[in-house]
Amino acid sequence: MRNEKLIHALGNCINHCNYCADACLDEDNVKMMVKCIRTDKVCAEVCAALNQVLATGYTDVNDLVKYCIKVCKACAEECEQHDHKHCQDCAKACNDCVKACQEFLA
Repeated sequence: MRNEKLIHALGNCINHCNYCADACLDEDNVKMMVKCIRTDKVCAEVCAALNQVLATGYTDVNDLVKYCIKVCKACAEECEQHDHKHCQDCAKACNDCVKACQEFLA
């Protein structure tokens, strides 16, 4: 199935973004993590929306995939600025999701 790799990458990204946002709340300086938390939450929502649409078999998804790339890149860039393991893991999941989205569009 053409969508299988992308659906897996989206699920992984959703999980990492949700975990990262939650873990950021436990950091000493939560105020410093606000942008990261917000970006994580938006990224998880956009990936979840694309995941749900792909699961329906609907085919007019390219614009949503492109938007997902944009949001995942923004989330990866934000998370890469923080040294916490959950942020670094989230950035990797977002970058993997970007690659899967790009392969889907290719």
